[in-house]
Amino acid sequence: MRILVVEDDPDILRQVALSLEDAGYVVDRAGDGEEGHYLGINEAYDAVVLDLGLPVMDGVSVLERWRTAGLKMPVLILTARDRWSDKVAGLDAGADDYLTKPFRLEELLARVRALIRRAAGLPSPELNCGPVSLNTRSGKVTADGVPIKLTAQEYRLLAYLMHHPDKVVSRTELTEHIYDQDFDRDSNTIEVFVNRIRKKLPVDIIRTVRGLGYRIEEPGSGGQAVE
Repeated sequence: MRILVVEDDPDILRQVALSLEDAGYVVDRAGDGEEGHYLGINEAYDAVVLDLGLPVMDGVSVLERWRTAGLKMPVLILTARDRWSDKVAGLDAGADDYLTKPFRLEELLARVRALIRRAAGLPSPELNCGPVSLNTRSGKVTADGVPIKLTAQEYRLLAYLMHHPDKVVSRTELTEHIYDQDFDRDSNTIEVFVNRIRKKLPVDIIRTVRGLGYRIEEPGSGGQAVE
């Protein structure tokens, strides 16, 4: 999952970004509204953490422009404690949730997880497919209760697919959502990660759809994967 954090306070930006990265997300950073708007328009994000009191372009204007452009990624706005009017303006502009400064990083992480789940129509932090479970809160993957060790990139790929269980996800989309903006993105490595995950899981829940991409399926429901 890929997150954009737009915040002009360098300390808050660093703390939020590091906490999200430690939780397994890929994070892009922007220090003003103009840069944040540009990234939101040109990159693919699963969620955005957006401060409203930004230089160059304020957060409400950024959000309004994103929504006018048809962008639907969930947005968590950050507001000052005594500015209730900012919360109203942000929600009216298209925000999905808000968090008041100062805040605990644990709450921010929980709200981001909830936003991503709701956007995917998933009610629980535990995602399941056959015997395979992925807990978005703990970042652990198990099969029949037995822990499965995945690398960071393998986890991100599996998590993205399991957040979209009824969708065929292209290699390009996976590349956009599991690598940050500075990574040398090569969609061919997606196939390598998929094969590694298949070897680590006791059942194959990743179906290859020829010419289109990958889909999460219950074991035995779709036959053998076709490369």
